[in-house]
Amino acid sequence: MPSLLDAPISGAYHLVSWIAGLLEPVGGPYAAALAIVVCTIVVRLVLLPLSLAAVRGEKSRAVLMPRIQEISKLHAKDPERAQREIAELQAESGTTLFAGCLPMFAQLPFFWVLYTLFSRAVVGGEPNQLLAGTLFGAPIGVHWPVFASTPAYAGLAVLLAVVAFFSARRQLARLDATATPLGRNLARLLPFGTLVTAAFIPLAAGLYLLTTTTWTVIERAILLR
Repeated sequence: MPSLLDAPISGAYHLVSWIAGLLEPVGGPYAAALAIVVCTIVVRLVLLPLSLAAVRGEKSRAVLMPRIQEISKLHAKDPERAQREIAELQAESGTTLFAGCLPMFAQLPFFWVLYTLFSRAVVGGEPNQLLAGTLFGAPIGVHWPVFASTPAYAGLAVLLAVVAFFSARRQLARLDATATPLGRNLARLLPFGTLVTAAFIPLAAGLYLLTTTTWTVIERAILLR
């Protein structure tokens, strides 16, 4: 008996296959990889309202920063009270520290579906034809080997590292005076978590990571000017 979780996998399979079919005349063996990029862009467009809300939250918090710094100095010897008053101030203004995480959390179901789709040899009782897709000679359904004979894995790693570098630099630049050393270290290192993640997922899911993180960097650069 099919699982309820099979429905989104099957739906994603037909959607990605349809898009790959449209792109095949120009994409050839890369049609499935290009379809993943297109699907990722569509997901990000659907989630654009959440991204806009996250940006508004960040801008509102920047406006509140002088008051936040004032509270921190006033209650330097009582951190709990300082955090409580800062939380109350943010609640009154409608801002939240977690606003910037909304687009990331909202993407998790899509990422799970894509990961599962390219981890299955059979979808809906039929062979998964998407696994025949390649990216510079590497099947997009295989996991990242430690040593690869194709440039696809090395290229993906380099591009993920470049995007992570710009993401980390931008996050560090936007940290305020109240940021702790731990917070600064997390802002510096967390973006590179995509490299670790890519080592344990199919190449197709790694391509999703590259596309969505690149989108995020460009989106924030435009909206937070």
